[in-house]
Amino acid sequence: MGFRVLDEVYNIILDRLESKPPGSYTWRTASRGVDHVARKVGEEAVELAVEAVKGDRDKVAEEAADLLYHLLLLLAVTGVSPGRIEEVLRGRMK
Repeated sequence: MGFRVLDEVYNIILDRLESKPPGSYTWRTASRGVDHVARKVGEEAVELAVEAVKGDRDKVAEEAADLLYHLLLLLAVTGVSPGRIEEVLRGRMK
């Protein structure tokens, strides 16, 4: 599966949160707090669901990417690594 990119994106997010570059969407969004980031995850999930119902596969892919990015940002802000999510998922596969 081609999800290694999620680790790359997560690491970029961590870097942006640490370096706080001017103009960074990641830093600006995170600096508004976990509540704001969590709302963004919810918004993106709804947008993905709407596009899935409409049946536009390209839009579904775009909204899924937005959701995954914001989810990774939420994980970073809350101190949960993708590795921890992998542990939980593997535990559920038993």
